[in-house]
Amino acid sequence: MLEKIPYSTLIIVAILLGLAPFRPMPHLFEKLIMLYKGTLNRPIDIFDLFLHSSPIILIIVKFVMERYH
Repeated sequence: MLEKIPYSTLIIVAILLGLAPFRPMPHLFEKLIMLYKGTLNRPIDIFDLFLHSSPIILIIVKFVMERYH
């Protein structure tokens, strides 16, 4: 199913979801900073990190599947 989704769609979703909310700071950056500092403890924050990074992970998985398949 992943091979049917075009890269353009995944990239747009990754940008929009990765940078949402646009102000004051995107959640993805906020959660990565929390992960770096070791303060990513609450389950909602861990879920938020996975939610906002999932399109980027899908792009990587799609690329690896196409490259080595």
